Amino acid sequence: MSRIGKMPIAIPAGVEINININSIVVKGKLGTLTQAFDHNAVEVKVENNQILVQRFNDSKDARSKHGLYRALINNMVKGVSEGFKSVQELVGVGYRAVTQEQVLDLSLGQSHHIYFQIPAEVKVETISEKGKNPLVVLTTADKQLLGQISSKIRSLRKPEPYKGKGVRYQNEVVRRKAGKSAGKK
Repeated sequence: MSRIGKMPIAIPAGVEINININSIVVKGKLGTLTQAFDHNAVEVKVENNQILVQRFNDSKDARSKHGLYRALINNMVKGVSEGFKSVQELVGVGYRAVTQEQVLDLSLGQSHHIYFQIPAEVKVETISEKGKNPLVVLTTADKQLLGQISSKIRSLRKPEPYKGKGVRYQNEVVRRKAGKSAGKK
């Protein structure tokens, strides 16, 4: 039995669950999310203010989807009630970030600015304080979308191992290399 799949999902106050034959709709104060699921492998039902995900048999396909759909539904419930947040730090001399509505303007040490269009579901904010690295803060109800956007922004200038310059997640540890040794004797 899947350890993750058999755990029930508590439904917080203000969250509305609507289960169809092969999809689930979760509605809360931060938005509405929909997820399709394989109705031949798992069954999703609501009992005693909890969501239960159960599989029909012990086939390899059903076992693999049991924990997956439970985790996806849990992320949806948490997303519409609390939301998810990603903070990225721009480390480097002259690295800047500015937002204009849903467009993120990044200056990452290249000869040109990078304009990154952020989807409407994601709220973007930039924080620039003197003496500190600029921060890009992304918040949304959809954890999957947040991860994709964060990963794409990070891929524009990954942290390099010698000086540590680049876009990194806040509190991410970048493994550093020593570089060249000093002159020969």
